[in-house]
Amino acid sequence: MSVDSCDWDGPLCLSEVEEKPASLLTLIYGNLRIDKMGQIVKPCQLKEKPIVEWGYVDPKKLYTIVFTDPDVPSRVDCHSGQWHHYIAVNVKGNDLSTGCTLTEYVGLGAGKDTGLHRYTWLVYEQTTPLKCDEPILGNRSAEKRAHFNVANFRKKYKLSAPVAGICFLAEWDESVPELCKQLGVE
Repeated sequence: MSVDSCDWDGPLCLSEVEEKPASLLTLIYGNLRIDKMGQIVKPCQLKEKPIVEWGYVDPKKLYTIVFTDPDVPSRVDCHSGQWHHYIAVNVKGNDLSTGCTLTEYVGLGAGKDTGLHRYTWLVYEQTTPLKCDEPILGNRSAEKRAHFNVANFRKKYKLSAPVAGICFLAEWDESVPELCKQLGVE
């Protein structure tokens, strides 16, 4: 695995994705379709929450969906652990407008000159509705988004192995300062 790739079988810094997802997740951002591991995209293409699709989606089941960047502040120095961009629980099927959003979606914010970051989406099937004690985070602050650990979150809420997931790559572009301003960071 090269340092610029995504691979479920390779090291993911502090992301600790414990098990390879059962199927590949597809993300649809307007006209952009992310459906290959390691696909390279630009932050300016991913400002809005996508449509998510994977193998067999049971619209009657509940899912937890998590979107993280394990490479914060950079791939070489990922001391901030995972930075979560989106977390929702009790999502009915793949309809992100349902369920409970714990962390509102924000786009990509790789720092300037930090190279490619691996952005990871994971979907977990729930056996029961979740009652979470996590703070509810809006999309106007970066506070409490760093040092996340998806493996610990999974254990805490007794989630199954991931039913779907994808990892793609992106680095800083001209849209990142706008997101940083929105989140109150420089």
